[in-house]
Amino acid sequence: MSHPETMMKRQRVLGDFGEAALRSQDLNEVLDEACRLVGEALGTGRAKILEILETERQLLVRAGVGWETGIVGRLRLPMEEHSSETFAIDEGRPVISQDVAREDRFDVPAFMKEAGVVSFVNVPIFLPGGRPFGLLQVDATEPRDFGEDDIRFLRTYTAILGPVIDRLLIARTLRSTEERFRLTVEQALDYGIFLTDPEDRITDWLPGARAVYGWAAEEVIGQPSAIIFTPEDRQENRDAWETETASREGVAPNVRWHLRKGGERVFIEGSTRALRDPDGTLLGFLKIGQDMTERLMAERRLEEEKERFRVLVEGMPQLVWRSDGEGQWTWGSPQWLAYTGQRQEETHGRGWLRAVHPDDRAAAVDAWHEARACGALDVEFRLRRAADGSYRWHRTRAVPLRDEASVPRPESRILEWLGTSTDIDDLKRLQGQQSILVAELQHRTRNLLGVVRSIARRSFDPSPGREEYEARLSALGRVQGFLSRSPTWEVALADLLDAELMAAGDGTSERIVVSGPPLQLPGDKVQPLALALHELATNAVKHGAIGQPDGRLKVIWRLEDGRGPPLLLLDWEESGVAMPAPSVERRGYGRELIERALPYQLQARTRLEFMPDGVRCRIALPLRDPEDEEPATWPRGGEHAP
Repeated sequence: MSHPETMMKRQRVLGDFGEAALRSQDLNEVLDEACRLVGEALGTGRAKILEILETERQLLVRAGVGWETGIVGRLRLPMEEHSSETFAIDEGRPVISQDVAREDRFDVPAFMKEAGVVSFVNVPIFLPGGRPFGLLQVDATEPRDFGEDDIRFLRTYTAILGPVIDRLLIARTLRSTEERFRLTVEQALDYGIFLTDPEDRITDWLPGARAVYGWAAEEVIGQPSAIIFTPEDRQENRDAWETETASREGVAPNVRWHLRKGGERVFIEGSTRALRDPDGTLLGFLKIGQDMTERLMAERRLEEEKERFRVLVEGMPQLVWRSDGEGQWTWGSPQWLAYTGQRQEETHGRGWLRAVHPDDRAAAVDAWHEARACGALDVEFRLRRAADGSYRWHRTRAVPLRDEASVPRPESRILEWLGTSTDIDDLKRLQGQQSILVAELQHRTRNLLGVVRSIARRSFDPSPGREEYEARLSALGRVQGFLSRSPTWEVALADLLDAELMAAGDGTSERIVVSGPPLQLPGDKVQPLALALHELATNAVKHGAIGQPDGRLKVIWRLEDGRGPPLLLLDWEESGVAMPAPSVERRGYGRELIERALPYQLQARTRLEFMPDGVRCRIALPLRDPEDEEPATWPRGGEHAP
């Protein structure tokens, strides 16, 4: 081909590439077409464009023509020191290899040799500003003398290709940015976003605006943005104030109640921002607002709760406080401050301990150490009253406030402790006086029983009846002794039973088994039950398991929790007893006590049976007085009463 024809062909290729670059916005498509046209212009039918991958320090075969599958778009070449491609990019000028077989300057990639490349030329591609993009490589499968005309053409070609690549890269980045922006604003449904023109008429109504305000785009486009303002704000021209402020200062706050479609109000926190072009001309306004109605209402409810809490605390007769951790106070109520004379900051941490009596401080600290494991604080100590300097006893109790949003008790985290200190000084004084009076009463009762026993002993001749009478008086005396020694007006059931068996004369025999959990009987239940146990023990000595050598006695009790009050179930079981022959039924004192007195006095249920081998008795005793429950007596069997 003559030189003029070659020039014309290359001019046509340049024109064709320019048209292709204008038609397409796809970078890969443009680069592939660039390779096809340059291969046609130089008559090789084979070319490729390699893109620099900066972070990997590699070259990617980005586009190409005349190559087998698996090369274009996939193959990567390391940017090595002895690479012709790396040299061309670093030096910024073309590299020609006339014959690959005799090339001793550079290492030729193996895939090129395998593809039959004999000669090639590399021309760097630079983007505007001189930043290298990669290089254009034209390959020939036969020896080729690439001349100056070829180099000038390729330089011109890459000079055109660089700006085209730069434009398409920018366009791709812009499209990606716009797509991300579109996806962002379309998914931001918590934000009411819309645009208005310089006259504040709505031009763009994004999905978030519909979600927040309720109107569809077709209902509001062209309307003034004042349609979302409340009547009172429109009357005060707040809509105009916003746009005027934004025009003057660039942005204006928009924090107020607005209207939704249908008249419902929504509280918005946002802003109005002026939009201007580079020369400063006002294009319109961008309005962004978040629906904060729920948060506002929650804050108001919280403030109302705080106010109710304040009124409640300040109206309580107790001293109230809040603590973080093991007695590290964060707040003391006005009552505490007035009582102790401390300032608020003085109570914080462990400063409150300075109001506690020095002898009680260690106990207060120890109680806090145990509170976390126990789940509650309950301790008594003396507090100094600022009014007169006296120390008065207070009972201090606290419970933890837990974070139970996701984890149930007891694994939930303790947020803080809320506690009260109640003045019990007068109560403790009265309790002390009461203890003295009760002890004196019990002492006088025991003395009175002794007098009665002495009178009975002198008034009646010796007889079985007098002995029984004195034994019952002794049982009453033992009960009074137990009660007089109990600071809580309670008696252990095991102690009561042991006392009666010992009084019967055989409390430690191996033939007697006593078993049951520790149980404290209320004082009002002790005396009737003690008399019942006394009668059973007396009968066992005279006729039953204790008095007969082969007899066995088992006394077992347990506590049963049901729908009503806690119930004591006590079973008295004798065995191995030679029971006397049946006789005419006689209702003795013991039987009357068990079957009538216990149900009447204690609302107990009782069952007394005389079996062939011994006495059986069950007593079901409510430990608290049951409500709406009639006393009941279980069926009795047998004829011999204790």
